[in-house]
Amino acid sequence: MRKEVLEQVKAFRILKNSIRDSFKSVFRNFSLSIASVLCTTITLILVAIAIVVTVNVNYVTKSMEKELTIVVYANRDVTDEQINNIESSIKKIGVVDNVEFKSKEEWKLEMKQYSETLEVTLDNLDTNPLLDSFVVKVKDVKDLAPTTREIRKIDGVESADYGEGMVEEIISAFNIIKTATIGMVIALIIVTAFLISNTIKLTIFSRRSEIDIMRLVGSSNISIRLPFVFEGFLLGVVGSFIPMIVTVYGYFILYEKLGSSATFSIVELVKPFPFVFYTSIILLVIGALVGMFGSARAVRKYLKI
Repeated sequence: MRKEVLEQVKAFRILKNSIRDSFKSVFRNFSLSIASVLCTTITLILVAIAIVVTVNVNYVTKSMEKELTIVVYANRDVTDEQINNIESSIKKIGVVDNVEFKSKEEWKLEMKQYSETLEVTLDNLDTNPLLDSFVVKVKDVKDLAPTTREIRKIDGVESADYGEGMVEEIISAFNIIKTATIGMVIALIIVTAFLISNTIKLTIFSRRSEIDIMRLVGSSNISIRLPFVFEGFLLGVVGSFIPMIVTVYGYFILYEKLGSSATFSIVELVKPFPFVFYTSIILLVIGALVGMFGSARAVRKYLKI
């Protein structure tokens, strides 16, 4: 029991001394610390930009996918009972999310508002040439084609269309964009880890004499590594502060500017909160973890401890 207590006290003392030494080392090697922080800051800003672009591209594409619908036209001579049966049959399809009915009279009133020519033309017709219709939304855009084929088999349906061909091209383009943006984020995170890690390695390599002295006086490997690990953690955290601030304020400004711009009014971005909060946490975690592991790896591998 006594031995366990002594080991715990020793571990706590090593931890406390390591944290203290890491803070001292940051200020003692100020120029190298600044280099590490700047490298972290620049690369994390690039990561932040990539995350913002990726999330918003995916958000916009999902929003556009939700607007893709199937337009179903009923036969010209359908009765009210048949209309109800068609609507009921469509709703029974498992992948259907929503069904909205629009009568031919509603279509006529809507089209008359488009132009005076249409209004005069429709008023002079003895019968309404338009058809009763349904606008159908599915839960997943991948279900558009099979759902359309199933709807066409329903008794009383004249036609059903979802923009076949063009929609598949749009979905394919969306998938390519999603894959490309996600790949960009992953690539930038890897590059960030590489740059930060190598900057920290250079910082540690320049202090190899300090490590040699620690080894000569009998310091254990763990007591040598820990200060550098905490130092890497500290530099990573400090280096992530500016990217976090840039992300929060920059995104709020971007959101307001695009929201008030007539050119980009059709593009709806992800709301700033809690998006900027989660992005800032991601940047902080990346900076801290890369700093820690970069330092630990450099001390172990390159200095042969």
